[in-house]
Amino acid sequence: QVHMVESGGGLVQAGGSLRLSCAASGRTVSNYRTGWFRQSPGKERKLISAISRSGGPIYYADSVEGRFTISRDTAKNTVYLQMNSLRPEDTAVYFCAAAVDPRLGPSQYDYWGQGTQVTVSS
Repeated sequence: QVHMVESGGGLVQAGGSLRLSCAASGRTVSNYRTGWFRQSPGKERKLISAISRSGGPIYYADSVEGRFTISRDTAKNTVYLQMNSLRPEDTAVYFCAAAVDPRLGPSQYDYWGQGTQVTVSS
């Protein structure tokens, strides 16, 4: 069982930065793949970045490549998403998720946080 709590969302002007945190409990983050998703009103939830069990970034969506950076601190059991050069279209609820079951496919996750709102004003 893994419990995940996101924080760090808020209101920021276009061009600004935010760092989201995903604090995990129950199992250490080095035991599973972790992903960041986002969902805008009326749209489906989409994976935007993922980090492997070994700690290396393994995925960035085209829409965030070069602006967002995923990382983790195993001592704090936390995964981060540094978001720079934010745009109004980045406005969404951001979720972190864990793929704990080793049988899951690369786009599948089985534990989710509650989400944190990010709003980028123009």
